Amino acid sequence: MVTLHFGGYRRGVIPDASDPPLRPRPLGSRTLGPRTPGPRTLRADAERNRELIVTAAARLFADRGLSVPLEDVARAAGVGVATLYRRFPTRTDLAVAVFERNLAAYVEVVDAAVANPDAGPAFRTLVEDLCALQASDAGRRAILTTAFPAGSALEQRAADTVEKVRTVIERARAAGAVRPDVGVGDVVVLLLANAGVLEATADHAPGAWRRFAALMLDAFCTGERRELPEATPAEGLRRSIAMLTGKGPTDDRKGAPRG
Repeated sequence: MVTLHFGGYRRGVIPDASDPPLRPRPLGSRTLGPRTPGPRTLRADAERNRELIVTAAARLFADRGLSVPLEDVARAAGVGVATLYRRFPTRTDLAVAVFERNLAAYVEVVDAAVANPDAGPAFRTLVEDLCALQASDAGRRAILTTAFPAGSALEQRAADTVEKVRTVIERARAAGAVRPDVGVGDVVVLLLANAGVLEATADHAPGAWRRFAALMLDAFCTGERRELPEATPAEGLRRSIAMLTGKGPTDDRKGAPRG
């Protein structure tokens, strides 16, 4: 038998006359055993499970807040609880993964404001969009009240985003579009307050945050005042306060709970 070599590698053989005749292998003579997943398959499965868990957690955190039972997250993701804990040993680990996804939405809004050459509208739009993001997802609201691990990539991204907000504010101040004493801390306090408004009014006055944000912008900005969004009906606010205090709304004339 003559062996052919290409570049030092054995590539094939050519039989010569001295070789015994080749006998075809009968069909079905090879038995195939069960396929064992290789490293790539295992990695793909693990990554798919991780994505399912984070997606489910983001949805449940948005609807029910961060205190949702992790068993509910596993059920919504279609994985076992053991699989969830393998990927995310603690609730904080899972929250950080969800925050990474949520923070990306904030970063996009802030980057758009930085790219807007018109300093005044850039600041106003930034505040409006940040408040709207909070209103759209309860999980996003939790970002502002969560301490990320020191030195983590998530903490660094959050710090970088705050610096970009500072840049937008400084440009607006230089343009005379906002009060000269407004700082990044004022925007952070506004967002914390807006989170509280959203939490308190979610059931009975879900649009209350819009007027609150507009009033705060009027306090920050100079120049002509804009028309405010429609005022929240007093009854909706009254019901929200009653829910917070644990007392149901009552009929003032009779002093009895309303049906």
